[in-house]
Amino acid sequence: MLRVLRFLFWTVLGFVGLSFALVIFYRFVPVPVTATMLMDKNGITKDWTPLSRIDRNMVSAAIAGEDGKFCSHNGFDREAIEKAIERNAKGGRIRGGSTISQQTAKNVFLWQGGGYFRKGLEAWFTVLIEQIWGKRRIIEVYLNVAETGIGTYGVEAGAQRYFHHSAARLSRSEAARIAAALPLPKQRAVVSPSGFTRRYGNTIQARIGAVRRDGLDACVYE
Repeated sequence: MLRVLRFLFWTVLGFVGLSFALVIFYRFVPVPVTATMLMDKNGITKDWTPLSRIDRNMVSAAIAGEDGKFCSHNGFDREAIEKAIERNAKGGRIRGGSTISQQTAKNVFLWQGGGYFRKGLEAWFTVLIEQIWGKRRIIEVYLNVAETGIGTYGVEAGAQRYFHHSAARLSRSEAARIAAALPLPKQRAVVSPSGFTRRYGNTIQARIGAVRRDGLDACVYE
């Protein structure tokens, strides 16, 4: 029993040390590849781009579509989580309450899919990146590793694929269409969207103005 406890102690200690080292490392260095990318049978098209060369419209659109409280929460949106739990208890399609911070932690350090173990690790990494990276770095990494299409990762690769120009000059409409596809990038069309995706993109585009007006992206640019 003592040997088992020692093994568990050193395993946990090693994990904590490694996770701190990785988070500190990626605070300054671009994330080269993620587990999601490596497991993508469609290949990988990506182009890491500093936030200074990503149009603010894309930042505002991501916040409008994915996490309106990004600048005010500590990594977790309790209200969204509670609502997701209530909806899921009623049955039907499972819905999440993940923030941009949680999605970034999952995309960079973990794998896709559910399970309490992975969610626990996600929470741990979310706390670390909130404390060590800060909001500006979190959104920068998120916009560079998020899947924006089949085999396409990051908004720069997405902008080049769909609009044939860099993410540095995305219009509100273009940014909103990319943001609308983010939850299901393999299923939602960015070019000539229809149905729900088109309506959702229009909603995000309209919300971009509110994000600016209410300072919901201020933590990124302060």
